[in-house]
Amino acid sequence: MTGRLMLLDTASLYFRAYFGVPDSVKAPDGTPVNAVRGLLDFIDRLVRDHRPQQLVACMDADWRPQWRVDLIPTYKAHRVAEEHEGAPDEEEVPDTLSPQVPVIEDVLDALGIARVGVAGYEADDVIGTFTARAEGPVDIVTGDRDLYQLVDDARGIRVLYPLKGVGTLQLTDEAVLREKYGVDGRGYADLALLRGDPSDGLPGVPGIGEKTAAKLLAEFGDLAGIMAAVDEPRARLTPSQRKRLTEAAPYVAVAPKVVRVADDVPLPDVGTAVPRAPRDPAALEQLAVRWGLGSPLQRLLTTLAEGPA
Repeated sequence: MTGRLMLLDTASLYFRAYFGVPDSVKAPDGTPVNAVRGLLDFIDRLVRDHRPQQLVACMDADWRPQWRVDLIPTYKAHRVAEEHEGAPDEEEVPDTLSPQVPVIEDVLDALGIARVGVAGYEADDVIGTFTARAEGPVDIVTGDRDLYQLVDDARGIRVLYPLKGVGTLQLTDEAVLREKYGVDGRGYADLALLRGDPSDGLPGVPGIGEKTAAKLLAEFGDLAGIMAAVDEPRARLTPSQRKRLTEAAPYVAVAPKVVRVADDVPLPDVGTAVPRAPRDPAALEQLAVRWGLGSPLQRLLTTLAEGPA
């Protein structure tokens, strides 16, 4: 992969589209298509504004991988709608969003936009692996702050974090992370691990909030340095910090593998170049008519035809 690579955290974006576009936006048969049309508008704006040479829609083949649950059973447990023995659990998703996801997948495939999900891994892991393999700059588009851990100025890796739609993006580089959190990209995973994240069911270290975590990382360098300091009587830890970190040692031992995105996912061999024309024009036309995709799809096709900068 050469040139600027844009990686879409697709579920994050279609959730935002779903809640940002009224559900009165419907197909001719009355089926809501607000997430579909909203995502097409998002992709159009992103490609038009940033002109990547490569584009991948990264998918959650498994939104709650068992290997993460085995390490921390509370991981995303509150978001499980239905458990399945021997298969991924079903995530709680709004009733009118679930039927739109296959439509999104069909439209992306007909357009020829690379769509990659790998069994046993989340989209974050797919993004982490594409990022690790990239030879040029990378823009990661996500509403999930977990991916801040991938930010790396030296390699030109930044996160485009939507503040309002995708028209207003926070271009997150190391300067932004240091200003907001006091850490760089590599330190963000350790910060998140210590702080915890209720939305992902990660307990964190009780009594260690974001500011304290940042101070500890500044003092001791990284998570390993902090835990080494626990056993060093002269280390500058308060008695309560030492006690809390000691009690949380079992969590701290397993949490890094859960919190850090994988960078060794077995990715399929896919063409990632931004398509100039649809891969399957006939299928795309059928989808456009069936789902009433109209102007959002036409705008995206026009933008794609213009090609990269």
